[in-house]
Amino acid sequence: MQSTHSEILPEIGYVEYVHHSRARRLRLVVRPDHTVRVTIPRTLSIRRARQFVLAQKSWIHSQRIKWATMKQQHDRLPIFNEHLSTRAARNLLIKRLQELADTYRFSYNRVFIRNQRTRWGSCSHANNINLNIKLIKLPPELRDYVILHELMHTRIKNHSPAFWQELNHLVGNARLLDRHLKTYRISML
Repeated sequence: MQSTHSEILPEIGYVEYVHHSRARRLRLVVRPDHTVRVTIPRTLSIRRARQFVLAQKSWIHSQRIKWATMKQQHDRLPIFNEHLSTRAARNLLIKRLQELADTYRFSYNRVFIRNQRTRWGSCSHANNINLNIKLIKLPPELRDYVILHELMHTRIKNHSPAFWQELNHLVGNARLLDRHLKTYRISML
């Protein structure tokens, strides 16, 4: 259960307060559009949450700069397959997943292609692979990195040093590719 309240604060702008029954602490998020969202435990007042927001003014400002910088970087990045139909994108991702699984002898259960806002991919304990349809916009080496990352989770279910070592055998410098992938994060929104 949740209830919302919003206001415009001087020097901060639009703030949305969301009381959430499962929240255990205050949580502050600055969105790419520069709005601020505060998740509040049921027992805390809007007044207390407002004080928290005002005390975080400099952090909010730094997050807005970070989003603006990411947007500028993203606007300079090449975007691939931007005008591909959803069906064609889905088929391309499933085909590439199968090719990489065959090449590196991975097996998976089912594959789901979704339009997500926070993840490029995931692998369930049942070895079901979820891929974000927006992977299609990435350079091929980053697309393959995400697919291989999720396929590796069919063998190693965590991000232990062993996971990264095995992934490095397949893609080279996995951590570098992971950092490069972060520059495309805004593509998910």
